[in-house]
Amino acid sequence: MRQITITYPSGATAAFSAGVKAEDAVAELGPFAWPLAAVLANNELKSLDEALFTDCALEAVTIDTTQGASSYRRSLCFLLAIAARDLFPGRRLLAGMAIGTGFFHFFDDAQAVGEAAVAALTARMRELVERDVPISLETRSYAQAVEYFRSSGQTDTLLLLEQQNEPAIRLNECAGFRDLHVAALVPSTGVLQAWELRAYHEGLLLRYPHKEAPDRLTPFEDDPTLYAIASEYRERARILGVSSVGALNRVNASKGIKSYIQVAEALQNKKIAAIADKVAERSGQAKVVLIAGPSSSGKTTTSKKLAIQLKVMGFEPVNISLDDYFINRDRTPLDEEGKPDFECLEALDVDYLNSQLIDLFEGKEVELPAYDFKSGSRRPSGKRISLGEKEILVIEGIHGLNDRLTPRIPKEQKFKIYVSALTQLNLDDHNRVSTTDNRLLRRMVRDYNFRGHSALATLRMWPSVGRGERKHIFPFQNSADVAFNSALDYEIGVLKIYAEPLLRSVKPTDPEYSEARRIENFLANFAPIPAQAVPKDSILREFIGESEFKY
Repeated sequence: MRQITITYPSGATAAFSAGVKAEDAVAELGPFAWPLAAVLANNELKSLDEALFTDCALEAVTIDTTQGASSYRRSLCFLLAIAARDLFPGRRLLAGMAIGTGFFHFFDDAQAVGEAAVAALTARMRELVERDVPISLETRSYAQAVEYFRSSGQTDTLLLLEQQNEPAIRLNECAGFRDLHVAALVPSTGVLQAWELRAYHEGLLLRYPHKEAPDRLTPFEDDPTLYAIASEYRERARILGVSSVGALNRVNASKGIKSYIQVAEALQNKKIAAIADKVAERSGQAKVVLIAGPSSSGKTTTSKKLAIQLKVMGFEPVNISLDDYFINRDRTPLDEEGKPDFECLEALDVDYLNSQLIDLFEGKEVELPAYDFKSGSRRPSGKRISLGEKEILVIEGIHGLNDRLTPRIPKEQKFKIYVSALTQLNLDDHNRVSTTDNRLLRRMVRDYNFRGHSALATLRMWPSVGRGERKHIFPFQNSADVAFNSALDYEIGVLKIYAEPLLRSVKPTDPEYSEARRIENFLANFAPIPAQAVPKDSILREFIGESEFKY
C-alpha cells in the first residue's frame, strides 16, 4: 500500500498508509493541555475523522485556539440540533445570530420556548456529552444526501444542495442525526463540556466559553441592542421571503433578484429615514450625531445617506472627521508590540476636539484641523465653520459611542448611532452565516480595490482588527440611541465574484490558507449576483466601487 510522510512541528516525521485517519496520526503532536478539536494538514483545517492521502505537515488545533474555539461553537449548535430533533421532532429549530457569548435559537412555529423545554433539551445534551458519542464524517452520493434531507424535513439544506453538483456530499453524523459538513467539528460530544442553555425572549440562548478559558463560562450579560436587531431583521426576512442562502439562490435562479435587491435597499433606506426622524425628535437638544461601528460596517456610506435624510428634515449636516484630531505621530501611544496604536482613544486629541465642539455649540466659529498622514502631524485646514439653528454636526469614528471621547458634552446634546453588518441569513437551519465573515469579505474586496492590499494581507491583519473592535467598539454598543444594521442579505452573492479570485491567490504554504480555504468553501454555497444590479447609492458600493458618493 502507498505510504505518506507526515511531518510534525518538532521536525520529526512518520510514515503511514495513505488514507490514514488524522486521529490515528496525532500521537506525536501531544500531550495537549486542552482537547483536540481538529488538525491542520498543510494549513488546511480537517476533522480528526478525515483521511489523509498526501504527504503533509500536521499541526494540532485545540479548543483554546481561534480555529478550535470556532469548531467547538459549531459543534455545540450541532449538539443542540440533535437534542431538538430527538425531543421535538415536529418542530423546526433555527440558529440565529450571535448575542454576547451565545447563539440565539428559536422554533419557526413562533411558540415561546419555556423553562421545561430548556430543561429537557439541556438534559438530553448532557446525556450525549456524558456518553462521548463520536461525531463522524460521512460521504454520501448526491442522490442519497438529497433523499436523507428530504425524508428528515431539512428543507433549507435541500435548497442549499441546489447550488451544488458534486457527486459526493460530505455529512457530519452523530447519534443518527446528519447535517452538511460545513467545517470541521470536534471528534466527539465528550469534548463539549462547557456550555449553558437558557430561555431567552421567545427562544433560547446557547452559551459557549471564550477560547482563553474553554472550561468555564463568563457571567451572562444581556445584549439588548443585538437582540433588537435580530428581531427587526427576522421581520425583514418575512417581508423579503428569504431567510436562508438556498432560498436566496432560488430567487436568483428565477430571475427575481433585481426586484429582491430593490426591496432590500428600500427597506434599508426606510430605516435610515426613521433614524433621521428620531434625530429630528431631539431637535433643539441634540447638537452632534456620533456614528460608530466595527470595520467594514459601512459607517461612511451610512453617514452620507443619513445626511441626505437629515436635509429632508430641514437640517444642514456638517461632517467632522475624527482622523483630523490625531495627535502628532511622535506622541502616539505604543501597543504591546511597540508599534503606534492609532486605534486607542489616547491617539486622539480629546481636549482639543471637545474645546472646538463647545465653541461651536456656543455659536462661535472654529477652524477645523487637518491631519497629514505622510508627516504624521496636524495643521490648520483653512476651513472655518460655525453652526446655525438648523445645522447639526455628524462625527463618524470607532470611538463615537465612548463618552470618554466627548466628556465635556452633556448627554442630551449627543445622538449616538451604532452601525454593524449583522446578516440574518442561515446556510441552513443549523449553520449560520457569520456576521464577521460578512465584514471580512467587504474588507477584503475594498482593500484590494482601493488600497492595493492582497487577500493575504487582509487575512493577516484581521485578527488585530478584531482585538481593537472588542476593546474599543463592542463594549459601548448598548449605549447607542439607535442601532442600524447595514447588512444586505444579497451582498455575499455580489462579493463572491470579487473575493473568489483574491482568495485563490492564498497558497497552501501560507499560514492563512486554512482561513482562505474555509471562506472559499463557504462562498461555494452562493450563486453569483452581478454587480450591475446594485444601486449606485448602495452601502455595498463603498466596497465594490462605482458609488455615487465620494469617499
